[in-house]
Amino acid sequence: MPTLVEFAPQLHAEIGDDGVAELVFGPPDGMPSTDARRHAVLGGVWGRLAARPEVRCILVRSVGKGFCAGGDPELVREMLDSHDARLRVLHEARAIVQGMVDCEIPIVSAINGAAVGAGAAVALLADVSIAGEKAKIIDGHTRIGVAAGDHAALIWPLLCGLAKARMHLLLCTPIDGAQAERIGLVGMCVPDAELLERAREVARSLAAGSAQALAATKRSLNHWLRMAWPAFEHSLAMEILGFASPEAREGFEALGERRTPVFAPRRPPQD
Repeated sequence: MPTLVEFAPQLHAEIGDDGVAELVFGPPDGMPSTDARRHAVLGGVWGRLAARPEVRCILVRSVGKGFCAGGDPELVREMLDSHDARLRVLHEARAIVQGMVDCEIPIVSAINGAAVGAGAAVALLADVSIAGEKAKIIDGHTRIGVAAGDHAALIWPLLCGLAKARMHLLLCTPIDGAQAERIGLVGMCVPDAELLERAREVARSLAAGSAQALAATKRSLNHWLRMAWPAFEHSLAMEILGFASPEAREGFEALGERRTPVFAPRRPPQD
């Protein structure tokens, strides 16, 4: 039987005797999201799992209708209303990205359905990202009136090139699994029915490899991300600052009301 490690409600790890720790988003048959508690702990799970000598690879998967929809409405509402909440979420979002980049062991993601916000960050920052054909990757930040922060400016240009990153991050266009593979946003796309088993095969293969060689390779490759760190810090700060604006409130309310947001007219800078 796998060893069960609970991190938060609807977020746990199942550690098998094959060296793979499966980090599982819930709820079953619902849409996983990051509430305040899950968002707070997510940055620390990578180091906690890597600290266990029996864990040699992390596989992130979902038992829900999608991979993860990112911050839930209550968390977003708290950020709109509270300066302290915005600062807290800034530190937590940085910790999620930092934790995955610095994690010594390989991370595999099995992307089923929607991956949005923090869900997209976890899906795409994995060392090996595997999408089902019906996956839907969306960075919807600009649609709700805030900058594309949390991970996108850091890794999208490296994965799919600056032209594609600009287009998708500015327009918030959904990307399915096949398209994500075609433009290089994910490592591979497989039929949805084969997604979990293929991801497990990859995770088991990594777990059976040389931990020292894999860690050194991952550490070396991730220097590309470390060189881009100033862009990440800037985008994250601008995203969090944006949640204090009327634009974000209008974007959030329009999303809940299923209407097109009406943003303020542009004010060009004055000489």
